[in-house]
Amino acid sequence: MTTVYTTLDSPVGEILLVGEESATAPGGIALASLTLPGQRRGAVVRDGWRRDPGALAEAADRLRAYFGGDPVRFDLEYAVRGTDFQRRVWDALDALPYGTTTTYGRLAEQIGAPRAAVRAVGAAVGANPLLVLRPCHRVLGADGSLTGYAAGLDRKRLLLDLERRA
Repeated sequence: MTTVYTTLDSPVGEILLVGEESATAPGGIALASLTLPGQRRGAVVRDGWRRDPGALAEAADRLRAYFGGDPVRFDLEYAVRGTDFQRRVWDALDALPYGTTTTYGRLAEQIGAPRAAVRAVGAAVGANPLLVLRPCHRVLGADGSLTGYAAGLDRKRLLLDLERRA
């Protein structure tokens, strides 16, 4: 399997975009991850990966527009890996409108999980490999507080502020 990557400067630091060969994706590459500097469990460039900015140009262009203040929808082809439960949570994240927030409890309700599943929803949100693109930064604690973000709460705050200004 071919893995490609590129980097992109942004207000939250240098972003690492990683794509994987896909028979169904336009251009043959699906996004596998977006990693921010210092991110827990973030991707790192590996031997055998090929730098190919062109293969990930659409994602990079949309990210530039997003960081420029445009309310971008990231309806891109993703290389989906995860449990059925994680994918349900991630689909719910994908459906969150630009500039809005939700809570872990509301996400649980939205996917039809019991309120007691809030911790499992939080774990699925935390396992999201596509920060920014799949907007896990829009998920807040039950009291509206900023909680958990793999790339740090300062970056979460910056992303939310960016969306509020648009």
